[in-house]
Amino acid sequence: MAAIIAFIIIFGILVVVHEFGHFYVAKRSGILVREFSVGMGPKLFATRKNGTTYTIRWLPLGGYVRMAGMADDESEIEAGTQATLILNDQGQVQRINTSDKVTTLNGVPFQIAKTDLQKELWLEGYEAGDESELKRYSVLHDATIIEADGTEVQIAPVDVQFQSATLINRMLTNFAGPFNNFILAIVAFILFAMLSGGVAQNKAQLGTIQANSPAQKAGLKTDDKLLAVNGDKVTSFTDFSQIIAKNPNKPVQIKYQRGQQTKTVTVTPKAVTQDKTKVGQVGVTASQDHRIMTMVKYGFTQSWSIASQIFKVLGSFLTGGFSLNKLSGPVGMYSMTTQFTEQGFNALVYFLAFLSLNLGIMNLIPIPALDGGKLVLNVIEAIRRKPLSPEKEGIVTLVGVGIMVLLMVLVTWNDIQRFFF
Repeated sequence: MAAIIAFIIIFGILVVVHEFGHFYVAKRSGILVREFSVGMGPKLFATRKNGTTYTIRWLPLGGYVRMAGMADDESEIEAGTQATLILNDQGQVQRINTSDKVTTLNGVPFQIAKTDLQKELWLEGYEAGDESELKRYSVLHDATIIEADGTEVQIAPVDVQFQSATLINRMLTNFAGPFNNFILAIVAFILFAMLSGGVAQNKAQLGTIQANSPAQKAGLKTDDKLLAVNGDKVTSFTDFSQIIAKNPNKPVQIKYQRGQQTKTVTVTPKAVTQDKTKVGQVGVTASQDHRIMTMVKYGFTQSWSIASQIFKVLGSFLTGGFSLNKLSGPVGMYSMTTQFTEQGFNALVYFLAFLSLNLGIMNLIPIPALDGGKLVLNVIEAIRRKPLSPEKEGIVTLVGVGIMVLLMVLVTWNDIQRFFF
């Protein structure tokens, strides 16, 4: 249960932070954000402010942003739709209720025949069931529609649609989601360092000595400077831990310096199974740097280190061939969440940072339907000095969605086989 809760929270944070990036820059660019949803599925709660409807939905996985004019924003009202029109004192439509879940008082019963809610802003139809007269009403620029599920959103005139923003603002809006994930990763790594009490240093020096460990029983103490193990000189904590790992249940001689004294002690590393292999451990950690600026710096350096590893994996697809085992989907993510949950809260914070970097980088891959694919279309538009036609862009996006769905199915099936069989 703890792993399930952690998975929901982590996945939710990642997606909401990502979508908030798109939301914030879109609003600043004059693009109408019709809805910002936390969660998916049926609506649980909704409120409207400054043209945007904020919703909380029942399924606590992710969220989304509906920007006016984007491919995933449906705003058409089909002919024959039964609606109730709320008019202002000048007889202009300020609210269109197409839902049978919401009752509007003092409205005009209306069967919609035709609409233009993007350019000229009007709708035509038959009032109160009288099909002998086709009536037309002017629609206010900021009028709202109550959709079939009861969600009220603002209509999307062409001047506030995504394509009406400048090219640079559209590019910034597309990039803002991954950018927010990078910021989240940096902050989470800084938080991890603070929760851990500092940043581990790769010095040949001991940090915390665990109680009742082989190291404590042998008399080793925090800040002891390591000189050699079994006669082999050590210059870093990595050198020390690698030698110890190779000697499970085998006595080793550790030469160290404490103050002005040089001492040698014999320690027998405890055998511990890691990845189906027995390794030696003596119960010590690396020394830590507790300075605030070091922890802040760690947020950036660790983010760059993990990002470099991700780029190497992506590069291996080109040099070493494609392999599904290099990818992981929701099933793999859940499995890893279970492992990190067992290690405690600090480990989950680290895992959040790691996943946030992954999400940001993967979204920048130039595949249509991903943010990277959209940015490629923006660059093509800049070169051509005109956008692709909506038809061509729709085809490209559809192909991208098809590729992503196929890849997700293959990765999920591969994850199920790897983790459960």
